[in-house]
Amino acid sequence: MNLTEKFLQLAAVGSEWILWLLIILSLISVGIMFERWLFYRTLTGKDTALLRTLHEALAEHEIDRADRMVKVATAPGGRIASAMLDNRQRGATAMSSIMAAMRPAEKLRLEKNLSFLGTVGANAPFIGLLGTVLGIITTFRMLEQAGTMGTADYSAAVMGGIYEALVATAVGLLVAIPAVIAFNIFQRKVKLLLGEADALTHMVHALLVVDTSKE
Repeated sequence: MNLTEKFLQLAAVGSEWILWLLIILSLISVGIMFERWLFYRTLTGKDTALLRTLHEALAEHEIDRADRMVKVATAPGGRIASAMLDNRQRGATAMSSIMAAMRPAEKLRLEKNLSFLGTVGANAPFIGLLGTVLGIITTFRMLEQAGTMGTADYSAAVMGGIYEALVATAVGLLVAIPAVIAFNIFQRKVKLLLGEADALTHMVHALLVVDTSKE
């Protein structure tokens, strides 16, 4: 079995399917970007705002009021604080364990589908390059079969095939660049939200430890 011939048969399919693949990846990426943007928009500042009101309630030992606040929380810090309040009677160690256990789960919730954006951003240029290589191989294969090698039409035929093949590389870059930008922006947003969550949960932990020690 001649592996080169097998690959040439694959290359004969052309690079158009690469373009369709890149378009599909681009549409999925745009959908993820929009969904994540809306998601982060609903969470931004929620834990920071909750920190002030929750601190006031806990400082005044109004546990029921604090519990009502965190029950409706959607941001990661509020969700963790809700579990901590539910288990406050178990002591400081239990609440610390809850913080440690729930934080990774909240991080995964915040990072949902971001790995897809990172993968597309890192690999779309290579997919486009594959399309370019396949297009160039197809161009030279057609020239060889047509017997035009060394003729006056050689230059024009090669140049026409090459610039068409380069379209795949350009499309790959157009797909990758927005994905990389969005991935970096959203990763920074995740860090910001987790920072707000840490500030809230550590405050709750400190006040609950003091409150339970008095009981």
